[in-house]
Amino acid sequence: MEWGMQNRLNRLIQKDGKALFLPIDHGYFQGPTHCLEKPAETIKPIVQYADALMLTRGVLRNCIDPTIEKPYVMRVSGAVSVVGEDLANESRVTSIEEIIRLNASAVSMSVFVGSKYENKSLTNLSELVDECEKYGVPVMAVCAVGKELEKREARYLALAARIAAEIGARVVKTYYCKEHFEKIIDGCPVPVVIAGGPKTETQREVFDFVYDGMQKGAVGVNLGRNIWQTPYPVASIRAIRAIIHEGFTTKEAEDFYNQIIAGKT
Repeated sequence: MEWGMQNRLNRLIQKDGKALFLPIDHGYFQGPTHCLEKPAETIKPIVQYADALMLTRGVLRNCIDPTIEKPYVMRVSGAVSVVGEDLANESRVTSIEEIIRLNASAVSMSVFVGSKYENKSLTNLSELVDECEKYGVPVMAVCAVGKELEKREARYLALAARIAAEIGARVVKTYYCKEHFEKIIDGCPVPVVIAGGPKTETQREVFDFVYDGMQKGAVGVNLGRNIWQTPYPVASIRAIRAIIHEGFTTKEAEDFYNQIIAGKT
């Protein structure tokens, strides 16, 4: 692998081969998302526990201190909103010059396999990969299903992940599914990180799917709402980090989480 590409990937995926990405890019289609109205304040107590941030250029420029040493993945697809006709009708919104100028370690783009705009989103991905490969910038494909929750099953997710990898994504972000998640991993030749999706009912649910996904071969997670929308974001991200980088079980993570809340660690 070319040196620049490998160097950027090494900033994101740590020496143990694992990663914890903290996304704060939700405003690109949701607007001022709950608990993310002021991104700088949201991440201040938790960013130290993340391996990388995921965000848009606008939030980067206006909310992030340029002295930060944390690498980041820049969201470069968008131009849609929750009040629009179809979230799948995304376009690319950031140039390669801007990506390099702002020193992104990687970029991300959603792909909507099975949607009305499947061809458009996959063509967008292909063109982005072509440009980014010239400059050694990894592309993370985000396998998006929007409100179509029934598509969050292994057969569909494995299809989308494999297609994204075939087009040239260096990393794939996809949803977790309880049944046959390992089929997604086995069929995808590039590292897979787990998306958080909507906030869960309990913290234990998060620990359960993170642990199971890691056991089945994911290299890490890309969790936002299930960290910064929780009552105890610091305890949440530290416990999730322990599962990813220290091999904690679900029970151990839950105990650690409760100890942090109680001020015992």
